[in-house]
Amino acid sequence: MAPMKLYGWVVSPWMGRVRVCLEEAGAEYEIVPMSRCGGDHRRPEHLARNPFGEIPVLEDGDVTLYQSRAIARYVLRKYKPELLKEGDLEGSAMVDMWMEVEAHHVEPTLWPIIRHCIIGPYVGRPRDQAVVDECLGKLRAVLPVYEARLSVSKYLAGDDVTTADLCHFGFMRYFMASEYAGIVDAYPHVKAWWDTLLARPSVKKVIAGMPPDFGYASGNIP
Repeated sequence: MAPMKLYGWVVSPWMGRVRVCLEEAGAEYEIVPMSRCGGDHRRPEHLARNPFGEIPVLEDGDVTLYQSRAIARYVLRKYKPELLKEGDLEGSAMVDMWMEVEAHHVEPTLWPIIRHCIIGPYVGRPRDQAVVDECLGKLRAVLPVYEARLSVSKYLAGDDVTTADLCHFGFMRYFMASEYAGIVDAYPHVKAWWDTLLARPSVKKVIAGMPPDFGYASGNIP
């Protein structure tokens, strides 16, 4: 069987989310590198894969998928359903719930901080500190919820790692490289959870291709 193809640029936090799940699943896949600067995502051949012109996109035989969480679920249903707690009604509901929490309360909070504090200086975009401060306020409201959960459970959906944890990787990776990473230190269970994720072989492999500055300092930007 031919390996799956994953289209995109490896520094993307959305790509990071999918790649960690692919690595955890032990799935055979190849990365088809694309250039954001070169506009590859707007070319007709990519728009045929994803009409929204976004990455990542996964091709698995006749199946073409976009949206990183949908791709992650597909890969794990196929290769490692235990990471979704498939067949466990309560457990799978907890996985789904924390994936929704990440989608609605974490990614939208961290991404503006990352854009303004890490990417902005390299692309000549002035920081809007009001936006950053607003997001930091939202983050300070979210972190106690995580601290409470992780004080009674090693991982978000129970005692074993699941997709709910892995889906946090991409954006947490860059936020924890920002000047505001120390905020997490006030929440010891959250910090321990993050350190545990960082120690996983899948995360170590993927993070190696995600420099904290997105590759801007070295000029290795896609």
